[in-house]
Amino acid sequence: MAGSRNLWRRLLEPTDIASLVYFRIVFGAIMVWECLRYFHYGWIQRAFIAPKFLFTYPGFDWVTPWPGDGMYYHFLALGILAFFMLAGFLYRISAILFFLAFTYVFLLSETAYLNHFYLVILISFIMIFVPAHRSFSVDAWMRKSIRSDWVPAWPLFLLRTQMGFVYFYAGIAKLNADWFQGYPMLRWINGFDEIPIIGGWIENETLAVFLSYSGLALDLFCWPALLWKPTRIPAFLVLTLFHLTNAMIFQIGIFPWFSIAITLLFFAPDWPRRVFRFRRALPLPEAPTAPFSAPQRLALVFVTVWVTLQVMIPLRPHFYDGNPSWTEEAHRFSWRQKLRSKRSVLKYVLVDPATDKEWMVAPEDILSARQWSVMAGRPEMIVQLAHYISELATEEGQPRVRVHAFGFVSLNGRAPQPLLDPAKNLADVKRTFFEPYDFIVPLEIPLSSQWDEGEITDPQSLELLERYKATHRRGPSP
Repeated sequence: MAGSRNLWRRLLEPTDIASLVYFRIVFGAIMVWECLRYFHYGWIQRAFIAPKFLFTYPGFDWVTPWPGDGMYYHFLALGILAFFMLAGFLYRISAILFFLAFTYVFLLSETAYLNHFYLVILISFIMIFVPAHRSFSVDAWMRKSIRSDWVPAWPLFLLRTQMGFVYFYAGIAKLNADWFQGYPMLRWINGFDEIPIIGGWIENETLAVFLSYSGLALDLFCWPALLWKPTRIPAFLVLTLFHLTNAMIFQIGIFPWFSIAITLLFFAPDWPRRVFRFRRALPLPEAPTAPFSAPQRLALVFVTVWVTLQVMIPLRPHFYDGNPSWTEEAHRFSWRQKLRSKRSVLKYVLVDPATDKEWMVAPEDILSARQWSVMAGRPEMIVQLAHYISELATEEGQPRVRVHAFGFVSLNGRAPQPLLDPAKNLADVKRTFFEPYDFIVPLEIPLSSQWDEGEITDPQSLELLERYKATHRRGPSP
């Protein structure tokens, strides 16, 4: 008990506000940049307006795009709110509205899921409670009563811990047989042979294994290395090189820059003053020794609950049977980053129960190329599209049709195998976020083995397998 009280008092100790001011400005700037990118590249139209159908998260089917030009106005508002946060203008209100508006965009399309968008939601929620506007802000200029050169230590602790969880759980997820054998890294660096100078040696198994083990070690050990002062600068430099390399090779948007910005928070809280030669901060007040006030107790409860949730949520994949990279169950929201490469082919067969008449529906005829590339290997999305196809059939005067899915998937270069039980009527399957699906065929093929195609006798599956072979000519086996 005494130990926990000492920890809580440390979380309430005064610390320099400079790091939080820096992060408020950089966070706002990065999010303004991201909103501008959506306008510049036409992503608003392609992702939210043009598609006939949007995949939503279980329980959030009611979240739909704004009509007309509403999505353009929404992203404009997002950019303005991000700029207000940058400037520290109406900070609390802007932070709340930004969190809600960004979460709304996130929930619109499951195919647009990215780990760094999930991280933005978590960070933007934390920023609601972080008093990063008490210095170098419009609010502090207009309201002298809120000005301060110090804040409690818990906001900086929470931001550091949140990023630490991202690195650590990404490392835990890499402790699997595929990663140890250099997959999917080998498949990603294939095709880099055209890069000048290094292209001749970059495409090889030794490099893939080296990069895989390096990434594993970096994720597992960078958090403690950042916390320990003697290793902090080397760890930061290695992480910066890592993120810049990812930015050049994989083109993953704002994530590298966002990660570098958060990682700088591991340095001493006053580093922005020393680097940019701002005025010296006023002397820090004494640490609180009196009994905790009500606001302090509320802050400590918030930190405790938040950290507990961030410990527990990424553990979900370990409570499901099977390989999460294959089943996709609990894969999201668990910091399982860049762990799988899938090649898929899928079709739906509808059956009229009254006449046993069958007809095929190709997902490519309904979805955009981006949607199709994401959903074909993800059972939950396959179920959701099956429900939509069933609704379309009902609207066309063919109610109660059975919807069956035939899919072959290659994971990390394996030979393709069926993903789903084709006998299951997916129109009757309830979408769920927590319960496992019973129609997923277990992954049985190791990387070192080939698949016995003779086990497939169903005509629909045989036809689909031939289509897979024609689509993926380079061959599925490692």
